[in-house]
Amino acid sequence: MTAAGGLLAEEIRHHGPATFHRFMEVALYHPEHGYYRRPHDPFGKAGDFFTAEQIQPVFGILMAASIRRLYWEMGEPRDFVVVELGAGRREMADAFSEWPYIPVDIDGGALPEKFRGVVFCNEFFDALPVEVALYMDGAFREQLVTLEGGRFVWETGAVARAQVEAYLRRSFPPPEEGRWYEANLEAAGWIERIARSLEAGYAMTIDYGYTRAESVRFPAGTLMGYRRHTARENVLEDPGERDITAHVNFTALEECGSACGLRRERFETLAQTLLSAGEADQFVAALSAGDPAEELRRRMQLKTLLFGMGESFRVLVQRRLENRREMPETNKKAPETGALD
Repeated sequence: MTAAGGLLAEEIRHHGPATFHRFMEVALYHPEHGYYRRPHDPFGKAGDFFTAEQIQPVFGILMAASIRRLYWEMGEPRDFVVVELGAGRREMADAFSEWPYIPVDIDGGALPEKFRGVVFCNEFFDALPVEVALYMDGAFREQLVTLEGGRFVWETGAVARAQVEAYLRRSFPPPEEGRWYEANLEAAGWIERIARSLEAGYAMTIDYGYTRAESVRFPAGTLMGYRRHTARENVLEDPGERDITAHVNFTALEECGSACGLRRERFETLAQTLLSAGEADQFVAALSAGDPAEELRRRMQLKTLLFGMGESFRVLVQRRLENRREMPETNKKAPETGALD
């Protein structure tokens, strides 16, 4: 059993079955034995997966162009900053160097108390611990993790607590018997914190996920483990030694933001965002390097971003209006664009 697994097993023996939120929290973020805290590099060819941030410099150049456009739309304020949630290895620091850059991780750094600028969230929300529920006999029932023969297995628990049920009924279509659901309450908490701190500017979220209407494609939920570039459906195996993710519910992010004064500006594929960013100069800034070999490498990077990730990743841009009187009231949907469905 892994080190993180040993800790979880001990908790289960002493306190009974664990929530999946607790299982995922220890598996990913335990200070010593969590997947993202152990002394190893999970990214790249030698790791378990790639993210867009490893596709440098092209991704960084195009994301900087996107943020530059938002900076211009705000009138180029002198106190503009870029805050990155889930900054990890700070791979975007160089790309965002024309502005003050503030990296924030789940257990390190903090949002400025008040600021103007952009909050950049690339594959941040999908790695937050989630609650899991099964709709059975007309109720959402908590899915717990217990031990059986030295292995971690699922166990159906009591009716989910009120906060989880409210999230699921709000963010998904009417429930169906036998379906699994994930409630990312931590994502909602982060959106609320962003809204409190961001006096004017934008939150830009890049991730894989679904809208309320699209969630019907996932009757078994969206939990997935990754190890050595292989997706594995059993997320209870080897805690601490593989990544665990849950697709992002973009409807939940958009509606939570709307209730807090963050109005949806755009919701599109990553490919659309990248094409818009490179349109002004026909990708010259991203692809020009003065060396044929490097230019070929950059062209391959752009191809990977547009066709490998471009259609599976989505981009949600939400705006905090500086004039608070213009903001939507907390009991209304986002104006003009409507809510994601």
